[in-house]
Amino acid sequence: MEAPRFTCDVMLGSLARWLRFAGFDASYGGGRSDRELAGQARAEGRWLLTRDQELAAAAGPRVLLIRAADLAGQAAELRHRLGIRGRPELYFSRCAECNGELTELAREEATCRVPPFVAAHAERFRGCAGCGRVYWAGSHVDRIVARLRELFP
Repeated sequence: MEAPRFTCDVMLGSLARWLRFAGFDASYGGGRSDRELAGQARAEGRWLLTRDQELAAAAGPRVLLIRAADLAGQAAELRHRLGIRGRPELYFSRCAECNGELTELAREEATCRVPPFVAAHAERFRGCAGCGRVYWAGSHVDRIVARLRELFP
């Protein structure tokens, strides 16, 4: 079964970011109108996630009105309503900023784009073709993985 894809409205930016950390395709609707968000979700076969009751009522069948205000509650609603679960093999496979897919970068390609200490000590680099960001396993990764296990067990 293919993993669901999401479009998150402006009120669910944090959820979009954590879905991306977990490897889900989660576009974010910052700056777009409700009509544009609903249209994108329909055209791309995405679930529209919103906290806006009016948008949820007008958007169509693949919409979830998220009632929780906090991230843990929002993730619990997704687990309960769509049955999504975390897949650790997909963790950190998408750009946290732009949702692009991350690909392996050769050390030579990454070293000129990261701080010198990171270039000397990181073992592996991944890059986003969409926005150009470079990622590596820093000291924060263990904390993020622990949180992902809580949010999407």
